[in-house]
Amino acid sequence: MKPLKIEEKLALNKYDVDKEPHIRVAEDLCRACEDQPCLFVCPSDCFNLTAGKVTFSYEGCLECGGCRIACDKGAVTWGYPRPGFGITYEYG
Repeated sequence: MKPLKIEEKLALNKYDVDKEPHIRVAEDLCRACEDQPCLFVCPSDCFNLTAGKVTFSYEGCLECGGCRIACDKGAVTWGYPRPGFGITYEYG
């Protein structure tokens, strides 16, 4: 059996997306941030730079909490999704 690439492994995961976000981002604090570590630490690319502004989408979150740890401005309020929602890891 051929080993799977990381993208193939991640594609096996299941998401039950909640309409209530489990991560909130204070945009005013993001605007003042020069380093924008959230763009580099998120393994699922939930944070993106669009027209000079950091945008965020929680739907593909892997629930690692890296964004909360990396943000030294306190702009990221992170918590686990409500019970029954979020990612279900299917591989490994």
